Amino acid sequence: MFHRRKVASRSILTFGCAASALALAAVPSIAQNSGALSLGAQTDPSMTATNPAASAPLIPREALFGNPTKASGQISPDGKWISWLAPSNGVLNVWMAPADDLDDAKVMTTASDRPIRQYFWAPDSQSLLYIQDKGGDENFLLYGINVETGAETTLTDFENTRVQLVGGSDRIKDKILVGLNNRNPQYHDVHMLDLNTGELTMLIENESYAGFVADDNLDVRLALRPNAEGGMDFFRVTDNDVEEEPFGSTGLEDSLTTNPAGFTTDGKTLYWVDSRGRNTAALIAMDVETGEKRVIAENDKADIGGTIRDQETGEIEAYSVNYLKNEWTALDPEIGEALSFLENNLEGEFGINSRTEDDTKWIVGNDPVVAPAKSYLYDRQAGTLTQLYVTRPELEGAPLQPMHALELKSRDGLTLPSYLTLPPGSDSDGDGKPDAAVPMVLLVHGGPWARDGYGYNGYHQWLANRGYAVMSVNYRGSTGFGKDFINASNLQWSKTMHDDLIDATRWAIDEGIAIEDKVAIMGGSYGGYATLVGLTYTPETFACGVDIVGPSNLETLLSTIPPYWAPIISQFHERMGNPNTPEGKQLLIDASPLYKADEIVRPLLIGQGANDPRVNQAESDQIVNAMKEKGIPVTYVLYPDEGHGFAKPANNIAFNAVTENFLATCLGGRAEPIRDTVEQSTAQIVEGADFVQGLSEAVK
Repeated sequence: MFHRRKVASRSILTFGCAASALALAAVPSIAQNSGALSLGAQTDPSMTATNPAASAPLIPREALFGNPTKASGQISPDGKWISWLAPSNGVLNVWMAPADDLDDAKVMTTASDRPIRQYFWAPDSQSLLYIQDKGGDENFLLYGINVETGAETTLTDFENTRVQLVGGSDRIKDKILVGLNNRNPQYHDVHMLDLNTGELTMLIENESYAGFVADDNLDVRLALRPNAEGGMDFFRVTDNDVEEEPFGSTGLEDSLTTNPAGFTTDGKTLYWVDSRGRNTAALIAMDVETGEKRVIAENDKADIGGTIRDQETGEIEAYSVNYLKNEWTALDPEIGEALSFLENNLEGEFGINSRTEDDTKWIVGNDPVVAPAKSYLYDRQAGTLTQLYVTRPELEGAPLQPMHALELKSRDGLTLPSYLTLPPGSDSDGDGKPDAAVPMVLLVHGGPWARDGYGYNGYHQWLANRGYAVMSVNYRGSTGFGKDFINASNLQWSKTMHDDLIDATRWAIDEGIAIEDKVAIMGGSYGGYATLVGLTYTPETFACGVDIVGPSNLETLLSTIPPYWAPIISQFHERMGNPNTPEGKQLLIDASPLYKADEIVRPLLIGQGANDPRVNQAESDQIVNAMKEKGIPVTYVLYPDEGHGFAKPANNIAFNAVTENFLATCLGGRAEPIRDTVEQSTAQIVEGADFVQGLSEAVK
């Protein structure tokens, strides 16, 4: 469920602790996307006669959700190679070219079914590494491709095993530390992995720890173990032996906002992102020998997010804070000059994707928000930015819409950072409010311990293009805004967490943004759960709902979590309800939409991956069966080769084809016909084809 902060650290392999697994997670199908523009798409004119977006070209689904032309550009540590993800035979693979001749590119991997979505360079630049699972089961294995020979090796060749990256080094470049749960599915043992020989050496046999942190010598220095209070105890590790007594700890209130953030290269300073004794998490430097701490940075509205660190010393050179938008502050003058240069030469948001080991060249990703993403090579010595590629060049010139950052108020006084995108042609004066109210989709993020952010968002652009206002709300429990905001959600599933969504919806209606009887609720993972809550606990509020891999029964959800989440199960119990106590079990029952399925009176569309390890297929099956027993219509789409979201573009496009025609049926917006998208995917229409315009014809 929970997503770690994205930290631009001195080594892309330094990941630290595993306590951050506490989250259902925002599913890939509700991620930021971009795509290719074609003016040939069609819609029913009767649906667009009063739609302000009607005069704008209809952006095809393939443009927004198909494979990007190129993505995830990186430069090798030695600066000799540039790599990226791009299709090969229709499937995303890793490509590589000499840094001085990108036309001499070759594909390095051979994925033929499931796209590769995460890869990185070995520290010695001798190999490219990527992780891959099977059918969405999230048992990710680590693979390596030798740059010289092209030979591929399965570096963690085990069944039913999920690899974790524990640590990497800028000095010991041919080895990394990995965690493997092949011996015990609940706990990850720490191994040293030789990237060039494939040799694995166990260093720590783990029987109780949720994660480990190593230094630049690849020595494990810290171990993290959950405690009875729902927090984490921190232990020193010497020569791979964990001390018996912790040197520090958190309780439940700080458990999602306090984590060790890595050592300096000399091992003398340990950085923390730490909320103990404060609300928002500050950036702290701790002297390892004396335990003395000093505050490097803090912000009263948001937690400290990412850092940029010196390539040689590991010392922090800049940090970011993401409240409504992400903002960097430099501590080092030279890094400050580099960040200022990027700010002055790029429109919108930017991020550093990778850096050479001498720190002279960066790969910089640029998000212009209203244009497709681009990637640049930044030569710091020459002071030049060279465009490498446009992620989805077909989107250039598409009617992409600005995103408006908002601060809304909950009924009990919390500030809810939110984002709104309006349909093209609806806001003639550009003030962030439409000239007349329009239908709206409330798009709820997953987690719940995650967040929505500012920037290009493929789902916002898609739905706005179809004629809807799109609102994303950081409801209580969202991360990044301090521990008080997170802890306000404890034991509040279906209660005040849902109230925040209702309050935001009511604000949009009262402000003339949304038409009261034409608001849909939609989301993935926790957002899918929120959709089910919306249609059961407030059945008259929303015109319809789209639930993607959302849990319907919190009891069964907690009884079927992946085994490697077992070390942190106490946090789920403390934040959701403990099924082992009568009071906790009742809380879970009271917050489960399954038991209120007979309250549903509005159309519902459900999408589910059959191999989902986080939210099992049974979560969707249960509520679909309950609705069938009551004679309540529902449309249910199942994917036998997907997990927690839809990774394959054909599957994602097919579900979105069904979704936009479902929304057009209940809200009256524009829609591309479904055509053969379902037929070209693995989608199984289990129930309710007749309730979505064009779906019955598409599956005949």
